[in-house]
Amino acid sequence: MKILVATVKPFSKSAVDSIREVVRESGNEFLLLEKYESHTDLLDAVKDVDALIVRSDKIDEKVIEAGNKLKIIVRAGAGYDNVDLQAATAKKIVVMNTPGQNSNAVAELVFGMMILMNRQRYSGAAGVELRGKKIGIHAYGYVGRIVGLIAKGFGMKVYAFDPFVEKVMVENDGVKWEETAESLYSKCQYISLHLPANDKTKGSINYDLLKNMPEGATIINTARKEVIHEDGLLRMFQVRKDFRYFSDVAPDNKDEIESDYADRCFFTPKKMGAQTAEANLNSGVAAATQIINFAEEGDIKFMVNKF
Repeated sequence: MKILVATVKPFSKSAVDSIREVVRESGNEFLLLEKYESHTDLLDAVKDVDALIVRSDKIDEKVIEAGNKLKIIVRAGAGYDNVDLQAATAKKIVVMNTPGQNSNAVAELVFGMMILMNRQRYSGAAGVELRGKKIGIHAYGYVGRIVGLIAKGFGMKVYAFDPFVEKVMVENDGVKWEETAESLYSKCQYISLHLPANDKTKGSINYDLLKNMPEGATIINTARKEVIHEDGLLRMFQVRKDFRYFSDVAPDNKDEIESDYADRCFFTPKKMGAQTAEANLNSGVAAATQIINFAEEGDIKFMVNKF
């Protein structure tokens, strides 16, 4: 079996070496395409491979059609909206993600951005502390749970809302469970977003939800830009002089926000959540292992599409 790792934004060298070792030890062929310059390069590379590992690379219908032998695509990370599931499903190609492998890296970035901005970008000006503040976790999955754990270490009061997680599971972690998103946002000065981007969540973080946040309202988005209603986001900046927005996935109206509210926003130059050596290694090796388990045992535990 030929397994291709195709990444515009490469894995770390140590991660690539580990993936290569896992693939070769299983008796399969390892192929690598890094920092490719055009979509055509990717189309050419997938023509003769059985399995594909990607990061944030766009796997659209053209890529899937070009992959005549493709049996499985694994997105090394949690989000998989960069893969055309409908096209993959039509060709009976299994699509998987690697949930949990990047979680700690993403959670730590949440607090990295919060501290950077709370301490006025280390300019020497007086800042504010996290201790005693309320943080709301919107979506209590792998990342959300670690955010809660770290927040408690900072002495914050932790709340969570997730309609897909049972109340007892949240409360067993020492986190206060909220029945609605509205109640979460009305109580918490800080909200950390960990929602997937889908038809129900896109644009769901809107002005009506944000406007009732307490003084010092701060949103930290390490999820997807699509979950933010961008007109509502801009309106919050205009109406609430205390409102702040930090994200590692900049909105489309980034330039407008930065030009008028630079002291109240922060955007990483590119999506940074999974950019640690550990996350690279964990997600890459997990992706390779899942492909091998699928080929040898028919294991579809992390399959995200349905035939």
